[in-house]
Order: sequence, then C-alpha cells, then structure tokens
Amino acid sequence: MTSAALRRALTDPGPRPLPDEAVRLLEELDAPPRLAAHLRAVHDVAAELVAWAREHHPSADVDAEAVLFGAATHDIGKARHPSELSGPGAEHEEAGYELLRERGVEERLARFARTHASWDDPGVGLDDLLVSLADKVWKAKRVTALEQRVVDALAAASGQEPWQVFMALDDACDRLAAGADRRLAFQSAYPVT
Repeated sequence: MTSAALRRALTDPGPRPLPDEAVRLLEELDAPPRLAAHLRAVHDVAAELVAWAREHHPSADVDAEAVLFGAATHDIGKARHPSELSGPGAEHEEAGYELLRERGVEERLARFARTHASWDDPGVGLDDLLVSLADKVWKAKRVTALEQRVVDALAAASGQEPWQVFMALDDACDRLAAGADRRLAFQSAYPVT
C-alpha cells in the first residue's frame, strides 16, 4: 500500500512525472516521499539535458531511455538506507544497483545506481555522465571536472571544438541551475520518512 505522502510526491504538480517502471518500483518499496521528490527533480533536469544534447549534438549516441530511467532511479538504494537522504553516505549506491537487479531491471538501466557518484572513473560513458550532471545541476551545484568530461565526450562525438561545446553546455547548465530553488522547495515539501 502506497502512503499518501509518497503518492503526492509522485503525482503533485512540479517536475515531470517519473517513468512508469520507476513509479512501480518506488511504490513496491514504499519509498520515502522525499526520495521520490528528489528523483523527480533529477529526472526532470536529465530530460532537459537529453533534449539539449539531442538538439545540439545529434551525432552523440545518447540513450535517452537509459538516461531518463537512470536519473529516475539513481538513488533508489536510499529506500534501504534512508539516513542517506539527509546525511552523507554511499551505501545506497551498491544497494540500489542490487535492488534494481533483484527486481529484473537490466544492467544497462540498473548501472546508474552505481555510476552516478563515480563519474570520474575511467570508462564511464556519456549516458552515465548526463545522469551525474543532472544529479548536480538540479540543485545548482556546478562541478568543473564533471562538466569537462561531458564536454570532452560531446566534442568527440560531434567533431565540434571543445570550447564551442563548453560554451553551449555552460549556458544550458546556467539555465537549469536557475530553477534550483523551485526544485529544492519541491523536494523539501515531502517528509524523509
């Protein structure tokens, strides 16, 4: 049975709705409402980043379905480690990956629960970087090294000069960061438990 607060966090006006499969998983877990609100905020920013990448870098191989599902579930392990909703911790990363795999989510979609915080690892691809970027920019946090990795990946895919990609990405991140107060207020409106 889904709590009323979780139902509101999933359906109230605000950031765009999560994919149906993510909603189903959060309801099955009776996830904390704050977690659902956070996932909606990050998913919303990820959708904007995917649209931006498709418009400005159509030759980049962005798996929109994977990025959007990844953003919608990247912190799902916090359902098992709710103290990490209001404090530091990384136990939710592996727990989230395991939780998704246990429920039949394929590797290409479950991986974001692990990779969203390890964007600086070698071999992390553009899709993972976009989820990591969304997880920072939603609250107006700018991480230069992460943004540079996104720039490098997009420049390599598109053949554009890195400085051109940087300028466009910087503008997009500034625009997205401008909505951080609204997203933070949305998330804060829901209880941690």
